[in-house]
Amino acid sequence: MSPKGPTDFPVIDFSRLDLNPGSNPEEWDSVKSQVLKAAEKYGCFKFVSNKISSELRKAILSDLEEIFALPLEIKMGNTSEIPNAGYIGKTPFTPLFESLGIVDPIALENVESLTNALWPEGKPSFSNNIQSYSKQILEIEKIIRTMVVEGLGLEKYLDEHLNSSASCLRVIKYESPKTNEAEIGLVAHTDHGMIAILYQNQVDGLEVETKTREWIDVKLEPDHFVVIIGESFLAWTNGRIYAPNHRVTMTGKDVRYSVGTFTAFKAGYMVKAPEELVDEEHPLLYKPFDFLEVLKRHQEEVQKSSENPEKAFAPLKAYYGA
Repeated sequence: MSPKGPTDFPVIDFSRLDLNPGSNPEEWDSVKSQVLKAAEKYGCFKFVSNKISSELRKAILSDLEEIFALPLEIKMGNTSEIPNAGYIGKTPFTPLFESLGIVDPIALENVESLTNALWPEGKPSFSNNIQSYSKQILEIEKIIRTMVVEGLGLEKYLDEHLNSSASCLRVIKYESPKTNEAEIGLVAHTDHGMIAILYQNQVDGLEVETKTREWIDVKLEPDHFVVIIGESFLAWTNGRIYAPNHRVTMTGKDVRYSVGTFTAFKAGYMVKAPEELVDEEHPLLYKPFDFLEVLKRHQEEVQKSSENPEKAFAPLKAYYGA
């Protein structure tokens, strides 16, 4: 009899950590071991942190309901020069999905730009909540990347690696299906970026595929966040960590709201695996690439997706595989 696969992903506690490993070295090493193991085995894990208050999480989810109730023409005012960083509406392939974005959400002026577009009369509570949430989540995101880099013995690249990134926050709505049947909210795909950190209301639907091709329903408690490794991070580590396929499947009558922070390599930075990770046993998996070119290529495929829908969700390796 073949062994049963996992039924869920590990939960890691970040409550006692900050970006200074020396402040709590034993805890840092313990969590680092868990993070690296999860990144290598699953490319996905859940975490908790008491630094992100329940009041802040509830306030943001409440704001999401208000945002998506706004008229379509107001939401479409969320634009960006960066491909796929503004408003994304429903398509024939994602009929339940709708999303808005904020590039560099730690910068208050960027958050206020979206806020003022949505609520011309102003809504300072939303701006403050989003900026505060982003700061706390992105600190944990830096801890995760630091732990992976350290765990792979690549400390000499750490500063460059941390300084090579940019982030975008997306607020997302998945409508409930129009029938009693389950419907795909977002088709199976790998993220092109480095790391996504997601928080949701208590409506599940996220599914993640393991290396053994089993799909796991990700069940999240109210204080859980989920981390998904993206293909750019897999490319940078030359395959030492895993970037899983994932999708959203909607059932029942409840709407799913989520907020995601997505970290990627910044425009103009050439992504390539450190030479220490390339050898006979581990040949180079990806050619060097500029992540902005990845986004542009993806946008072109999305625009042509009516002719070839699967190419709109092609993995990074399809374009930059060595």
